[in-house]
Amino acid sequence: MIYDFLLAHAAENPVSFHMPGHKGAQFYERFGYDDFLKEVMNCDITEIVGADNLFQMEGIILATMAKYSKLYDVIDSYLLVNGSSCGLIASILACVGDYGKLIMARNCHKSVFNSLTIADCEPAYIRPEAIEEYGILGSVSPKEVEKAIRENPTADAVVVVSPNYYGICSDIEAIAEVVHKYNKILIVDQAHGAHLKFFSRFAAEFGYPKAAEDQGADLVINSIHKTLGSFTQTAILNVCSDRVDERVLEDKLQVMESTSPSYPLMASLDINADILFEHGEELIREWAENLEYFYEEAAKIKGLEIIRHPMLDRTKINIDMSAYDIDGNELEELLLNDGIYIELVTGNIVMAMTGIGNTREHFDRFLASLRKIASAHEYVGKEKSKKIQSHVFTRELERVLVPAEREYVHIDDAEGRICAQSIIPYPPGIPIACPGEVIDRDLIEYVKKSRAAGEKVMGMNANHQVLVGVVAPENEDMYDDYDDEDVKLHLG
Repeated sequence: MIYDFLLAHAAENPVSFHMPGHKGAQFYERFGYDDFLKEVMNCDITEIVGADNLFQMEGIILATMAKYSKLYDVIDSYLLVNGSSCGLIASILACVGDYGKLIMARNCHKSVFNSLTIADCEPAYIRPEAIEEYGILGSVSPKEVEKAIRENPTADAVVVVSPNYYGICSDIEAIAEVVHKYNKILIVDQAHGAHLKFFSRFAAEFGYPKAAEDQGADLVINSIHKTLGSFTQTAILNVCSDRVDERVLEDKLQVMESTSPSYPLMASLDINADILFEHGEELIREWAENLEYFYEEAAKIKGLEIIRHPMLDRTKINIDMSAYDIDGNELEELLLNDGIYIELVTGNIVMAMTGIGNTREHFDRFLASLRKIASAHEYVGKEKSKKIQSHVFTRELERVLVPAEREYVHIDDAEGRICAQSIIPYPPGIPIACPGEVIDRDLIEYVKKSRAAGEKVMGMNANHQVLVGVVAPENEDMYDDYDDEDVKLHLG
């Protein structure tokens, strides 16, 4: 079934504005890697003589790591074949002691929340700015980072995501100054920004945000597959300072990664590195110029609104056509009718994730579809649109201790219950309720609305049940001594 679907999808000649960034075989064929695509099954080997070992790098794997450390101008780079998720978790395990504390942005990926359980550490949350007009979260303020550190002096590390799923970056340089002033370690989830280093190097005049590697971060995790040219599930962990003990980091990477790493995946990382070395400037400038062309042409479509933000990575194209009484889900469906596949829908917004493999033809097909949609629908203006903006859930939830005993309850019966398993709309993979947070009616309605729209929500089973803590009636006052105000400072 999977095989049949993949071949049928490829035969449709779709336009990909979703991850991965290579956008298909054409990218490898352009640079002479046809043989690898033809021989990929024969390249699926194990650690035979000469093949090196991901956990004792001495040969060809070490050489590919060296390519990436040179490309990103960092101390060391580690190949990741379990995605950025394993790099994030390993980084946190290496930097946060047992039963320690981690300061983290509330819009981090679910893998960071998973690390809290694995490391048995306590979170202190920093809430990013809310961009109410579009119902999304934006940048993390350096002031909020400092406030969280001052209130949590025993915390070992700080984790922020930049850029976030929508492409909005934070001022990593200012955040790094704050973090290092207090002798903490800064981990940056740059899964969506692996390309930023090369935009700064080859297309600086286009004004894209700088990479975290150039702004003082200690550890930076990049999903190479999301926007660059490697296969899905491949990523890089960059070590940018000596504040982290690499012996410990390597040990934690062994804990989180498969003992049978895929050689085709690692080969795709090697190919991507070689393409960047040999053709990086050509490719990045093409990409930047195609984006400028798209934005210029899209601006001519009446009623089509594109999100602007001073810290936006414009390789993420966020489009709102609610002025035509079209919400995000409807716009996605209309684009699909023309073979245009986008990455994400949030309320009235669709996000198109561009990549190094997108061509001018792809952008032209995208524009043609948007023009057709606009001409086929009545322009009513946003103020008259019946479409209601659906916001990302950004409200603060009360936080208490999680009871040891748990049970499943229907989502309609979960109001006032204590969340025992993260509830995570996917994408973008950011938990809206974490263990210990009290589920309220707004969250319940948000989850139901998301499911009704066909969106996936992890943490709710097929019977629409969620896992909550059980509190015996005689123990309902057990939370009276919990320092709730301290927690609320980090959530707000």
